[in-house]
Amino acid sequence: MLKQAVNQLRGQIRVRVETSFPERVLNLCGARNLAFWDLEWESPTVFTCTLSRRDLRLLRRAVRQLDCDLRVVGRWGMPFFLGRIRKRHAMAAGLILCGAALFFGSFFIWDITVEGNETVSREEILRSLQTHGVHLGTFGYSLNGADLRNRVLLDIPELSWISVNVSGCRAYVQVRERIPAPELEDRREPANLVARRAGLVRKVQALGGVACVLPGTSVEEGQLLISGVEDTDTFGARVLSGMGSVTARTWYTLTAEVPLTVEIRRPVGEERVYHALVIGTHRIKFFRNSSIEEAEYDKITKRTPLSIFGLPLPLTWVTERYQLRETETRSRDPVEAEKAAEAALTAYLHSRVDPYGTVSSTLCTSRQRGDTLVVTLAAECLEEIGTQVPIYVETANESGE
Repeated sequence: MLKQAVNQLRGQIRVRVETSFPERVLNLCGARNLAFWDLEWESPTVFTCTLSRRDLRLLRRAVRQLDCDLRVVGRWGMPFFLGRIRKRHAMAAGLILCGAALFFGSFFIWDITVEGNETVSREEILRSLQTHGVHLGTFGYSLNGADLRNRVLLDIPELSWISVNVSGCRAYVQVRERIPAPELEDRREPANLVARRAGLVRKVQALGGVACVLPGTSVEEGQLLISGVEDTDTFGARVLSGMGSVTARTWYTLTAEVPLTVEIRRPVGEERVYHALVIGTHRIKFFRNSSIEEAEYDKITKRTPLSIFGLPLPLTWVTERYQLRETETRSRDPVEAEKAAEAALTAYLHSRVDPYGTVSSTLCTSRQRGDTLVVTLAAECLEEIGTQVPIYVETANESGE
């Protein structure tokens, strides 16, 4: 990469050499340290190669005594480019102004990237930064990182840390979201452990209170599993926090109805393409206001940020494609409909079971009823079914009533 840039600055020339003894020309290049590259043989006596502008003059002097025909077939690089525009004063002035604009523009922010956010949206972070003076066109060296961090953290409590680093004309925003503290379980609060759903008990482990069920028994939803009221032989009953774990086999039956006729939108007519240029936050349209109704057209928008030599510009080329669609009804394959419904029911089943246990086995069946396919998913699971329910205890007032 560096050699290519140096060769472009020095200027490169493509030459065609025709001689009866081409090896002598190559030996002369090696003896005089003349660098050449991209060697291609056209015939046993003709080859082409690329040299620098300085080495071409030395090669011409060296081959004067040889029966050699040396012709230039191409020139490119900075010296030749400047030579072509030296009489075009307007173009030269434009290049100078463009170079100056790129140089001074590199001190401003023209691109902002946000990394590390998951729950907090990128738009919310950018709005907070814009409120405190960080937006497209901001002078990069005027940012105060510590002050900006404190202000943004006050605006967005969901963030625990933020850093804004400016490299060239890009601002890299890195955030870290706050991890919410888990709710503390009050073990002194009187409570019972009841069944969250019906099942067949496999394992009971009481950590506080008295177990009211045994392994191998079936329980109904809301049935008492571990009681927080314990009888004592000395002073009657005492109230505890019923805690523990009750693992049971549970069964789910989920049903979904899938229509066997679907409406699809197919393209009709010619596709329309519109272009626009976004400069910072301003949009310049290269088309008149159209009478397109978006309900009848599918719209595909493509945004292409513009850059020069890897330097981003405050320009974005927007291409909008509109395709007219019409709706038609088609029949659906029952096998594909059953697979889609099974996948949806399985995902819903895992969303209900995974926080408490695992799915042991599933069985999917279907039956057709008119234009509708009824899909049923039966599943057996192994999960924790206990949930705490508080015990409300009446306390005597100060008068003893």
